[in-house]
Amino acid sequence: MKYKFEKTAKLTSLFIHDMEINFIMIKLVRSFFSILVLSSVFFSSCQKNAITGRRSVDLIPESEMISMSLTEYDSFLKEHRPLPAGDVRTDLVRKVGTRIQKAVEKYYTDKGLSKQLEGFKWEFNVVDEAVVNAWCMPGGKVVVYTGLLPVTEDEPSLAVVMGHEISHAIARHGNERMSQGLLVQFGGAVLSTAMQTKPAVTQQLFQQAYGLSTNLGVLKYSRQHESEADHMGIIFAAMAGYDPRVAITFWERMTKASNGQKPPEILSTHPSDETRINDLKGFMKDALPYYNATQKSN
Repeated sequence: MKYKFEKTAKLTSLFIHDMEINFIMIKLVRSFFSILVLSSVFFSSCQKNAITGRRSVDLIPESEMISMSLTEYDSFLKEHRPLPAGDVRTDLVRKVGTRIQKAVEKYYTDKGLSKQLEGFKWEFNVVDEAVVNAWCMPGGKVVVYTGLLPVTEDEPSLAVVMGHEISHAIARHGNERMSQGLLVQFGGAVLSTAMQTKPAVTQQLFQQAYGLSTNLGVLKYSRQHESEADHMGIIFAAMAGYDPRVAITFWERMTKASNGQKPPEILSTHPSDETRINDLKGFMKDALPYYNATQKSN
């Protein structure tokens, strides 16, 4: 009896041990496949910037971003009525915006990358609020606040700002930031269903990514994003016929405008130090040939 009991105990122990090993193996296999799936998502979602060459991971289909943009943009304009067509400020913003739009479309067409602009339905509106800011959503949905215009002072400086903000959308910086936010909120395993199962959270992340929320915080663009938008923005402005060198004097003026106080909204997540000015000077070698070409053609 004692022998049978000991044999049974050993068999039971071996069975439990085998089950533990099987459980560990199952967890390892699941983790392995999760890593494979996540790696494939990252690989397939990798985007290359047409100007800087930087690669980024955008986990959300751009079509989804543009769809959300249309909804949020319309909602924003219902709450913040834009100035009508015919207002001199609206006419100025739309003139500058259309010129930059054409420059962007030409650049991407010439590079054989026009597919990256699919779904863009450009729109330029001015909101009469004393906010020193402007922004652009995916799909080319732009808002400029009247508070910005006294600071830009002239058309070329306005082109620098609009080129910068449009570049954030072209480079899909909001997508990149929102993707990071979704990973933090949900993790890679459920990322594909996050927008369906948690629409309120994804809406909040979208609003944060584009600075539309005042009480939820902001998914701030990184220093790299800002530098990239500066680089791209002055190239598009130059292609539109605006002297890119005004970018240097404009950002110097914006820095002085803060006067040691809290910086204007447009500077709150933007570097405004000597590094930025030096970076802009370095970008001139890329932008000036485009500007010079427009002057010759005229």
